[in-house]
Order: sequence, then structure tokens, then C-alpha cells
Amino acid sequence: MDARVSELFGSASGHSSGGSQGSASNHKPGNGNGVVSKKAGAKSKKARTRFPRNFKPSNNTPYLPPEVRLMLIHKLKLVNPTQNRFEHLATQMKWRLQEGRGEAVYQIGVEDNGMLVGLSEEDMRASLKTLHRLAEKVGADIAVLREREVEYDSDIPRKIAEVLIRKVPDDQQFLDLRVAVLGNVDSGKSTLLGVLTQGELDNGRGRARLNLFRHLHEIQTGRTSSISFEILGFNSKGEVVNYSESRTAEEICESASKMITFIDLAGHHKYLKTTIFGLTSYCPDFAMLVVSANTGIAGTTREHLGLAMALKVPIFIVISKVDLCTRATVERTVRQLERVLKQPGCNKVPMVVGSTDDAVTAAQQFAQSPSITPIFTLSSVTGESLDMLKVFFNIIPPLSNSKEQEELMQQLTEFQLAAIHTLPLVHSVQVSLGRCFGICREGDHLVVGPTELGQFHKLTVGSIQRNRSACRVLRAGQAATLALGNFDRSLLRKGMVMVSPEMDPTICWMFEAEIVLLFHAKTFHKGFQVTVHIGNVRQTATVEAVYGKEELRTGEKAVVLFKFIKHPEYLKVGAKMLFREGVTKGIGHVTNLQPISYHYQHFQGQDEKA
Repeated sequence: MDARVSELFGSASGHSSGGSQGSASNHKPGNGNGVVSKKAGAKSKKARTRFPRNFKPSNNTPYLPPEVRLMLIHKLKLVNPTQNRFEHLATQMKWRLQEGRGEAVYQIGVEDNGMLVGLSEEDMRASLKTLHRLAEKVGADIAVLREREVEYDSDIPRKIAEVLIRKVPDDQQFLDLRVAVLGNVDSGKSTLLGVLTQGELDNGRGRARLNLFRHLHEIQTGRTSSISFEILGFNSKGEVVNYSESRTAEEICESASKMITFIDLAGHHKYLKTTIFGLTSYCPDFAMLVVSANTGIAGTTREHLGLAMALKVPIFIVISKVDLCTRATVERTVRQLERVLKQPGCNKVPMVVGSTDDAVTAAQQFAQSPSITPIFTLSSVTGESLDMLKVFFNIIPPLSNSKEQEELMQQLTEFQLAAIHTLPLVHSVQVSLGRCFGICREGDHLVVGPTELGQFHKLTVGSIQRNRSACRVLRAGQAATLALGNFDRSLLRKGMVMVSPEMDPTICWMFEAEIVLLFHAKTFHKGFQVTVHIGNVRQTATVEAVYGKEELRTGEKAVVLFKFIKHPEYLKVGAKMLFREGVTKGIGHVTNLQPISYHYQHFQGQDEKA
């Protein structure tokens, strides 16, 4: 982004590494929050740009990038539009919200080509009033994110404004994003989540994290060893909804129009397999890497960063515990992170967030370019800069647009089993699901498998819960918990899938994958055993063949044939994979499957009613 625009919008000016804004704005955007610009009160003409009477464009006139994303919309002004124009604008807003999956950002006072023209105070008030009327007509809510003055070669001070429009889609209860929380042990991950979700600051001794722990040994040691989930909501006006005002998760879900689900993962190295499983099975939209300001990059920090990058999960960084350090120590940690992010293996553009305006800019650029990496510095004890992180969560958009979501929902039902729970008092079995395709409703008949023989068992879906709140329909991309009634718990295991009876799932003992060996102390060859992570599948596999080579060394690529040692699994071609064994690590993707022939002769088991 141009330095003048950075100064105008507070895009981490003075903090971001040289040229970071420029490289961000030139990237082709991904899916997510867009910004829309419009001219109102006059017919739009593409061949010629109109300017206000007293405005004189010059070489110093700042520009924003042209409209490149569906949810980012440039509008010059919206003053007293005719009825036909108003209906057209309302239809356009409805379409923009649909494409942005319920969110759009309007930039008022900006030409369609991105030129920052600005509006007078009177025109800005009239434009915002029109925007309110448009939002009311389509059933959406409006919140002004920020206003700034433009004074480039203009006699009259002019303003531009960014406005967030939000409307929960008719087929959803709320917008939902999943954020995986990574970082070294004792970096303050669980404490930060406790402060965000409970609405109370920590006392400096970990009080805020107690409600997040699931086991006694976690409370005693203060270290997370399992995967836990916490929720943070925002209402349609962008206000935080958490447990400070709501007693139950159901109340949060009812009040919130946007929900952030945090996946709290373990930081200690001995729980690395749990952390990898959380990343691969729950398919987070984003990853938040928490780094302690007083220790810097230590322990598993680099490894967690590498895992997120290997799985292509967009990542942003939070530097915690700044209350324990001097400003010089915090800045040293920031510089250390910037050096790591700029290394050839990362190729990231760090962007330090120092104000609320920076947080807005960071959220928009983060969604546009995967190379942008926002960096927050905050304290869970004093509350310093916590509001900036909340603003970031409020604005950050979903990665997929409505078309991609529709394509996922049109597929046959397929849910990955990530966790299994038994409720002895009610004699019921519950399963937590990771990535989902298609649509599932209460009472649907599905099949679950594969077993050790490659067979599938019939079952009936009972009740469905999302974020601890009951729902009747589960759609693609959503995570949930299903009750299966008195289904036999011994027939279930992690790594299974629940699919439609119409599907013919591919079950295999052996599969081929194109891999890159990230690190290995000696040579990687036939007969070597590794733990393979593919989605919700986690199983030991043996290397049966290395095609074209007899052995691999660190940094080399090859197509390798793997064979599971315990039971067959359901896989898909193209699925990302990680494998590890001690210090040995590698990544790749599945290229070919060798299905077993007898697994789908017939479904075994009986229908179980939930």
C-alpha cells in the first residue's frame, strides 16, 4: 500500500517491515471480506471519472487498490439517490452480502478506481444515512469502522469512511470461523483465551485459564495436554458477546451474529501428536501463534509455525506477557519474529499492529494475501492492546465465498470423526466431527467406518450440537457434535468417517504420496516406519517403496508407497499429509490409492436409532 495511504489509515506505519504494505496490496486477493465502491446521485460512467467541483486531482492523490474482492466496495457518495437507483443499490448490497457469506465493507468517498476523493461533512452524513436505509431494507446491520480526512490538494477538508455491513445468511444461525491456537508451552495461550472468552483479566497467576482445562493434571501443572474449544461472539454491531454477559453458550449463540471458535492446542513437545491431530482433523480457517515476549522464539514455536505453513493455514502472531518486559525486550522479540518470517522458507510480510486502524487494515490485507502476517503485542493481565485483537477478530472474513460453500454442500454427506465420547448416565454415544461435506439433518441414516475388515456400519443421527448449542441441520465446513443413541461404542474409533449410504468410499491399506523430507538424521528408505497424519487419520505406516531412488536425504523429493500397519483407512487423492518419527519430519500429498476389493460387499450391523 502507498505510504500516504498507510499514513492515512494507520497501516502499522513505522512498525511494518520495509515495503510490506506495497507487496500486500499488489497480491491477488483470496476469498473473504470485500470492499465495495459506488457512485450515487449520478449515473455511473466507466469511460470518464467525475470529481467534486472543488477537487483537483494531482500526482499526489492517494489511491486504494481497485475493487478486487467481492466484499470490499468503493463508493464515491450515496446522496439522495432516486428510487430506481436506491432499489439497484439495495439489490447490489444483497448480492454482495451473499457473495461475502454475510459480510461486506463499504468504503465511502473512494472512486471505483481506488482514488481517495473524500466527501464533505454534509455529503458524508447523507451517504451514511442512505447506507443505513439500504441496510434496513435488506435486513442487515451497519457499523462504522473508521473515518479519516483526505487533504491532498483540496481546499475543503474531506473525509472517507469504512463501514461494515453484516447480515447472517437465512440458512445459518451465525457466521462461524475456527482459529487454532498454537505456541510454545507457557506462552500464555490458554490464559489469553480465558481473558477473551470470560471477559475478565488474568491475575498474573493463571486464574483466567482455569475454566479452559479439562483434566486435573492440567490444572495442577498449568499445561494443556488435550484439545479444548472456546467461543467468542460478536453481535451485528461488532460488540463482543462472551461469558461476562451470558451465562451459557446457548445465550452467546443466540446473541451473536459472528462466532469465533478457538481450538486450544497443546504447546509441550510431548503432546505434539495431539497438536498435529487438532490442526489436520478440525481444519481451522486461521492459526494464532502465541509467543511470550520474555522468552521469544523458543521450544516448539518454530515447529508450530512450520506445521501451520505446511498445511497452508493462514497465520497471525500474538506476542503475550508484554507487562513482564521492558519495551526494548518486546521490540527485540518483534525483530526476532520478523527475521524468521522473512526467511526464504517462510516468505511472509510481517505487519505490526499498533492501533485500532492498524487492526482494521491488517484484517483486510490478511484475508487478501496469504503472505501478510499481522503481529499483535498485548497483555492478558493489564489488558493492553486486547481491543485491537478483538477488532481484528470482528472484521476478519471467511476464506471461502458463497459459490465454494454451495459446491461443498452439494456433495454427498461426509463427516470425519475427530473425537468419541460416552455418556454413561444416559447410555448415549457422542462423536465430534472435523471437516464436513454435504448436509446432515437429525434422523438421517448414514454409515460409519471403515472397520479393521474395511466394513461400514449403519447408524441414525440423533441430536446435533454446534458450539454447545442445539441445531437441526449441519452444513459443509461446519464442526459439530452428534448424538448416536445406543450405538455400540466399541465399533467407533478416531479416523473413521460417516458418509451417505449412496457413496462408495475408497478404502485402502496402501497409498502413494509425493513427499518432501524436511529432516532426517540419516537416510529414509524402504522398511522405515513413520506416523502418518492425513485429515483425521493418524496411524503408523511402513515405507514399502521409494520410486526412482533407493533412499532419501533431508530436502529431497520422491513418490513413496506407504502401507498402514493396523487397519485400512478412508483417503482421498490430493489430501495433504504430514509424517513424523522422532526427529524425522516430512510433508506431502496423496497421489494414488490402492483400494481393497472386498470392503464394500455389503454394510454390516443393524440400524441404531438415536
